[in-house]
Amino acid sequence: MAANPLLRIVESLTGSRPLAQSVIPRLTFDDVILPESTRRALEQAMAQVHQHDLIFRQWGLGERYSTGQALAFNFAGPPGTGKTICAEAIAHALGRRLLVVRYAEVESMWAGETPKNVAELFRIAVEENAVLVFDEADSIAARRSTSPDMGYTREANAVVNVLLKELESFRGVVIFATNLAANFDPAFERRIRTQVLFEVPDAASRERIWRAQMHPRTPVASDVDFSRLALNYEITGGDIRNAVLKAATAAATDASPHQGGAARAIRQPHLEAGVQEVLAGKKVMQQSLFAPVSPAVAAVHSALAPSGAWALSLSVVACLTALAALIVALLR
Repeated sequence: MAANPLLRIVESLTGSRPLAQSVIPRLTFDDVILPESTRRALEQAMAQVHQHDLIFRQWGLGERYSTGQALAFNFAGPPGTGKTICAEAIAHALGRRLLVVRYAEVESMWAGETPKNVAELFRIAVEENAVLVFDEADSIAARRSTSPDMGYTREANAVVNVLLKELESFRGVVIFATNLAANFDPAFERRIRTQVLFEVPDAASRERIWRAQMHPRTPVASDVDFSRLALNYEITGGDIRNAVLKAATAAATDASPHQGGAARAIRQPHLEAGVQEVLAGKKVMQQSLFAPVSPAVAAVHSALAPSGAWALSLSVVACLTALAALIVALLR
């Protein structure tokens, strides 16, 4: 990933910026705790991968369906529910590398280059026999515009068209991971073999996740009640992970005296505070520029409006004056 915007432009000019992150998968399905419905959907997806040769080659259906043989799966659900881990687990189970694609790395500043980059990704996946994963896939598979009267919308439509075309001829495994599946172009629906819904885990699953986050060497005090944490906080596995890390930091830096001279350990108050901090961070992220404006703020905006309009008028006059001076200088 480019360290800064200028470096990114240089890499775009030289073609040195990688289009995807190639990963050797290490996580397995044992590393993720999922609701039973999600696990069944994943098992169905894996069955399609394992039986692909039987169905399309031995049973001859490949001669009836020469296109659309890609094993495309859609992982949809809130952040932190295990979509990325499961994509890696599928690659691990198949003994293949993982190509993780983020649209920001594929998008080019040059017109027509982004669709070419998408086609190149499928070529690389074939060469490496890799599982192709489009992270935040709603960015690249968004609904096409019906009035492409601007360069950007034409380019976005072209990207979707190329992606759909590549899916028709691709014979490998493609995973779309998204938090906003409703934004997908409808044409993707018939090309997706299995839709896997990742939901916020139930209380029993959350308790298992809380326990799984602790390493055997992690000092956990006797007052920690994972069951109570699971019942009181309806959060995702990713949120639990962040809460545990915050609690561990608080415990490691806790200078308060411990009862009976006990060594430092993660205690229930540390975990409770960690969860509260995670939830507070979520509220910050939900703030919107389009929230209703209070009457007091609206009054201030109204009072400043004339001066703002006057400043804009002066700016326009200054620009026109500068333009006129430039024309005169060129005509001399």
